[in-house]
This record gives sequence, structure tokens and C-alpha cells, in this order.
Amino acid sequence: MREIDGLDEAYAMAKLQPSETGLPMAVSVTENDGFRHDVRVKVSRIHGGLGAWTGVASVAVRPTPRLVIGHLDPTDLRLVSQWIELNRAVIIDYWDGALSLTELLARLKRLP
Repeated sequence: MREIDGLDEAYAMAKLQPSETGLPMAVSVTENDGFRHDVRVKVSRIHGGLGAWTGVASVAVRPTPRLVIGHLDPTDLRLVSQWIELNRAVIIDYWDGALSLTELLARLKRLP
């Protein structure tokens, strides 16, 4: 595991599988434990939820979803953006520390 700004990356990250999101790939959301950037969702470029978290894309949540690091196929970016829009308030509450991991998982909505 690597550290980000002195934090254990895996500790701050909630990895969500396609079965939980309706997306074709895994994504992760984090709490803001001192990160210098605003709320983001990390997106695996590998469909199916498998693979390492190297080379992931990072999508900003606000003010609107947009790719800030890496590359995503336009269709994948559109789907991730739709999922973020569907779950924006929940993702931001988790980022702000207002929700536990259990609450996050209970409140997230899957893409239709």
C-alpha cells in the first residue's frame, strides 16, 4: 500500500464493485482525511471489478463530474458521471465524514 499525504490509501478508500453501483467497473470513494483536492471518485479502467488500482482515472464530483486525472473511454465517463449525479449528496457526505462506511453503502443507489 502506498501513502497519500501521510495517509494509508486503503484506509481512506471504499472500493465499490459493479454489483453495488451498476457500473461496468469498480470505483472508490474516500473520506477527506486531509487531501488537498476536493471530492473525487477513482475509477478502474478494467471492466468487471478486477485489477490493481494503478493507472486509475480520477473524476471530480463538483461542481459537475469531470475527468481530472487519467483516461476513460467516453462511454465509461458518461456512466460514471451519471452514477455520481445520482449519488452526489451521499458521496459528499462520506467525503465530509458525515457518514460511516455502513451508512454510505446503505444509501448509495445503483444505476438503473
